Amino acid sequence: MTATLAASPIASGSSASIPPFDASTLDAVNASLASATPREILEWATQNLPGLAQTTAFGLTGLAATDMLSKIARKAGHKSPTVPLIFIDTLYHFDETLALAAKVQKRYGVDLRVFKPPGVETVAEFEAKYGEELWKTDEDTYDYLVKVEPARRAYAELGVLAVITGRRQSQGADRATLQPIEVDSTGLVKVNPLCRWSFQEVRDYIDMAGVPFNELLDQGYKSIGDWHSTKIPVDGENERAGRWAGQTGKTECGLHKDYFKMKKAFEKKRREQEHLDADKALGEDEVGESSVQLGLLSL
Repeated sequence: MTATLAASPIASGSSASIPPFDASTLDAVNASLASATPREILEWATQNLPGLAQTTAFGLTGLAATDMLSKIARKAGHKSPTVPLIFIDTLYHFDETLALAAKVQKRYGVDLRVFKPPGVETVAEFEAKYGEELWKTDEDTYDYLVKVEPARRAYAELGVLAVITGRRQSQGADRATLQPIEVDSTGLVKVNPLCRWSFQEVRDYIDMAGVPFNELLDQGYKSIGDWHSTKIPVDGENERAGRWAGQTGKTECGLHKDYFKMKKAFEKKRREQEHLDADKALGEDEVGESSVQLGLLSL
């Protein structure tokens, strides 16, 4: 899937009359939203957060949020959601996920923005540039290239200051203590409108509202990511147990990790590889006190 919409500044929530979010008031804001419904949290976000967008891989929680945003927009007199939707196309999504993205755009008329890994449009181009099955050989670099870098590029190009996520407490691990509003290390505000809902509550909303969903759910999948690392969870497993099959201890793809740390690690590896490639070009089979060490010293 390719982006068909030209990039432009985000309009929703960007009015000059709305001041930048003050992170020092975070506790007070979350306290005020302690008993708020997901829709009320979204209404608060659209009224108080400049540069607001939604990021999604079209999981159930994100779909429920998109549907609620559509209802909020219609109540305000708009024909379609005013909050743009950012889809990070890793190039390794299931065909069913890509089909759902097109269906959601048609159903809601949402402003869908698609971002892919840097400098590539297809799997063949990605693997030619970065290597085959990179998720096996260098998981962190893979996460950075297919998720983190495209997301940060999207935020920069579209003027995003706040994002709506599909994370929930019931997904466990680092998400167990989620609050409605967060601010990450970069200053990005994250809105988690359905953070207090269970998987079943989300599914019930989807069914009640007639929201389109991924056909893979009917096969037993619950949390759907890239085809190469997603499996159907067995009975009794957490809903996200099917993500990153065989990768013990992994609970996040990188979008909700420390961005600066991931970027620094990626750039270090990139410089090391560039120096190795330069040494090989000079015919040095073994790299001693040469470019690699010089590159490390320059970090």
